Amino acid sequence: MVLYIKYMVSLRCKMMVKQELTKLGLNYVIVDLGMIEILEDINLEQQALLKANLAKSGLELLDDKRSILIEKIKSAIIEMIHYEESLPKVNFSEYLGKKLGYDYTYLANTFSEVKGITISHYIIINRIERIKELLLYKELNLTEISYRLQYSSVAHLSNQFKKVTGHCPSYYRSLKKKRLENLEDL
Repeated sequence: MVLYIKYMVSLRCKMMVKQELTKLGLNYVIVDLGMIEILEDINLEQQALLKANLAKSGLELLDDKRSILIEKIKSAIIEMIHYEESLPKVNFSEYLGKKLGYDYTYLANTFSEVKGITISHYIIINRIERIKELLLYKELNLTEISYRLQYSSVAHLSNQFKKVTGHCPSYYRSLKKKRLENLEDL
């Protein structure tokens, strides 16, 4: 039996989920981000208790098929943008369709209905967050970041970054310098 538990990507959240499953005496395997496979059948009482205990910790057991699909879409996008060294060479719609085993149009329509934004917009938001991370914590220049995140040019990256954040990428790069200066002053 596979359960879908909505939790943030953090060691703390993962540990809380593991603790709750262990308290109920459930054997499990973490399959993927937000997915846990229970190695035995779980009865309704155990499922209700797990759901209540997770809720106390701010976590959510998903049992609605649409919510599960939305979380799978979000997880696939986050995994693709934040955890892979470079983005796939195929377009995002093809990547998501193959990864999740659904027609992209169905995924896009479901996502838009539930979240109120398009998948494309969600991807842009995550790409911008990744750019911020790379600007602050990696020693990559804009050309390297543009290539890594498959922008057609540095100008395209810069324009999209400014449109979303209201600042140019060099502003975020300057934050790193200010942080380092403040650390030296300590």
